[in-house]
Amino acid sequence: MTTAVLDFPCGSLLLSRPGTDDPSLRAWNAADELLLQEACTRLEASPDTRVLIVDDQFGALTLALSRYAPDVVADGAQLSGALTENAEQNPGYSAPEDIHSWLQPPDKSYDLILLKIPRETDYLEWLLRWANGAIKPDGTILAAGMIKHLPDRSVDVFAKTVEVQSVSRAVKKARMMTCGCGEATLNGWPGTWKGYDLAGKLHGKDLRVAAMPAVFAREKLDIGTRLMLPHLKSALEHCHAGSQVLDLACGNGVLGLSALAMRPDLEVTFSDVSSQAVLSARSNTEAAFPDVRGSFLHADGIAKGKGPFERILLNPPFHEGGVVADHIALRLFEQASQNLSATGRLIMVGNRHLGYHRSLRRFFPQVRQLDADPRFVVFEAWLS
Repeated sequence: MTTAVLDFPCGSLLLSRPGTDDPSLRAWNAADELLLQEACTRLEASPDTRVLIVDDQFGALTLALSRYAPDVVADGAQLSGALTENAEQNPGYSAPEDIHSWLQPPDKSYDLILLKIPRETDYLEWLLRWANGAIKPDGTILAAGMIKHLPDRSVDVFAKTVEVQSVSRAVKKARMMTCGCGEATLNGWPGTWKGYDLAGKLHGKDLRVAAMPAVFAREKLDIGTRLMLPHLKSALEHCHAGSQVLDLACGNGVLGLSALAMRPDLEVTFSDVSSQAVLSARSNTEAAFPDVRGSFLHADGIAKGKGPFERILLNPPFHEGGVVADHIALRLFEQASQNLSATGRLIMVGNRHLGYHRSLRRFFPQVRQLDADPRFVVFEAWLS
């Protein structure tokens, strides 16, 4: 972990970013600093303000404002572990007992909402529409993000969903929007679900998959998964009935759905760090295979006590909050090696330039290339 000190108007915190030793990767950015500067001013003047924090990533906002007992909702499951680790380093700052996700969002009304602007245009609009239903009529939404990561048409999205009151100057390449409640809500909005048809691709079964805005590749089958799908039949054919299969970093659940299309006698678990991905995979599975056994987990990696698995299917993410790196995949490889059965196999696809053939051999004695194209490589890895 990398550790650094965050100074803000209400105090200071020693914060670590779990999962990486890269000293350039901190647990906060300048957008967090902008939000804290404005929030501390407002809360010191009115400490009874009811506060909601949306999509804090590693706990900087939540811990810094813990004296004001904010509610917290986050799409990413990594926040819980990061809060626990960072709270231990900072006596006097406490993590909330409950962290909401979009599986069970808070249903209160708030005076102040602090929101980290996501990279996805649809997810930004979804968040602002949701916030309009959670903010009091005279409340304030503070939204901030790094300028280079602001989604396309973000100015238009703010203009049509909320009442933009002011836009900050650029500070350390970040910008903050101060907004009032708008009229746009999620009711009747067609952007919550988007998807595509998989005509005949899942073992001859026609299927439409859909996903919520925070989910990767929700409008078309990504090319890495497309390369991996033909190899699932041979990967699954020797599994016994009832064998446990994990679709890790499942997204909309295409890999797990494909496994069920080929082998409905398997027990498939869908797991993702994104709560909207879990909701999407569950919705798609219940629609396509209402009679099969499936489990759905919102977890940062492989949840303890859920294995061992006979097969783990993985298309690992290669970015985290705008940072492109392989540290997430390395952690998932290690967890996969610890949660495979003695006869288990990891089947995964990854970007060719990230050199996963070397990374996999750090955790698996046996690694075999199954397929490749100019951009992606499919591997099989096992323990003995």
